[in-house]
Amino acid sequence: MSEFFDNLETRSADERAHDLAQGLPRQIANAQKNTAGFSTLLAGIDARKITQVSDLQNLPVLRKSDLHDAQCANPPLGGYAALASKNIDHVFQSPGPIYEMGQKSHDWWRFGRFLHALGVGVGDVVQNTFSYHFTPAGMMFENAVEAVGATVFPAGPGQTELQARAAFDLGVTCYAGTPDYLNTILQKGDALGLDLSKIRAAAVSGGPLFPQIRQTYKERGIACLQCYATADLGHIAYETKAMDGLVVDEGVIVEIVTPGTGKPVVAGEIGEVVVTTLNPDYPLIRFATGDLSAILPGESACGRTNVRIAGWKGRADQATKVKGMFVRPEQVATFLERHPEVYKARVEVNHDGKNDTLVVRLETENTECAGYENSLREVLKLRAAVELCAKGDLPRDGLVIADGRAPS
Repeated sequence: MSEFFDNLETRSADERAHDLAQGLPRQIANAQKNTAGFSTLLAGIDARKITQVSDLQNLPVLRKSDLHDAQCANPPLGGYAALASKNIDHVFQSPGPIYEMGQKSHDWWRFGRFLHALGVGVGDVVQNTFSYHFTPAGMMFENAVEAVGATVFPAGPGQTELQARAAFDLGVTCYAGTPDYLNTILQKGDALGLDLSKIRAAAVSGGPLFPQIRQTYKERGIACLQCYATADLGHIAYETKAMDGLVVDEGVIVEIVTPGTGKPVVAGEIGEVVVTTLNPDYPLIRFATGDLSAILPGESACGRTNVRIAGWKGRADQATKVKGMFVRPEQVATFLERHPEVYKARVEVNHDGKNDTLVVRLETENTECAGYENSLREVLKLRAAVELCAKGDLPRDGLVIADGRAPS
């Protein structure tokens, strides 16, 4: 097996920039021309001028709630699929409900790159315990197993005793599923006296991978790597054996932005993951995942040259209720648009033992609070105390709204 899935993984910076300058305008134009949703959302945008990642900040962000509303008005996919419905092989439903499309074509969701990095290929038998019911996870990994030439056992989740017996009978060499379920299968195998030592690899996603569980697998001789993906976008980023962050997939562009704004954060700062997929069939442009992460500096020691992210750092949908009113990151973004001299804002919610308290801390060179207090009241519909601070003083933790109240 070759070390890399293809030549895209090891492109130089100049090669990447050249390819992006070709592919990104083409994808923007495809979305404008072939989807009703983006023909409206990107109306007036000259696709030829969107040639690098920094150009994307001039485009609107598409949120899951926007997609849901569009699908309600124009079922099933809201006008965002570039293919006619008759050419879609699968349609899935995720909580919301949100509907996603799928294709049977080669590595359509792009998880093959992740399995290859784990060392899975011809001769391997992959026990795929991701769900085949409603959501696309099961089909995503089945498509990937086919892409690397391995054999798939489409197990789905549950029925642990049968899972353990099948792993033994089939000589399973790789597990695919949530991080902790493999341990449940292994323990059941131990209880049944089954030798499951042929399992040497685990491709996990869909939940937290705690160090203890990874160490448990390591002690059994199982290499465990995780990837980051969504039902809408498919594969986004993946660990390699270098274990130095998650390498961004070659089929997507990742931005890290201040939640609620769509504006890029300072390099290395935590923010919301916004993804543009280069998939021509389902061209989601600046799709907000609602997840927090950060860009890591430099390149992976594994030799792959694409950008890396730090992994999951929490959720960006930080809306909270204060005195009966919701406060949302989008409202903070509106305030910042009104006041370009304010570099950064952070809403801090607490409770003084009797009442909720609301303080808004602002990074600015101004020294007067009064104008900001009135503006915030208009935007938040609440009265808030204002604290001014110097640029760089606020935490770079991705939080626009920090709720310090103890849960009830």
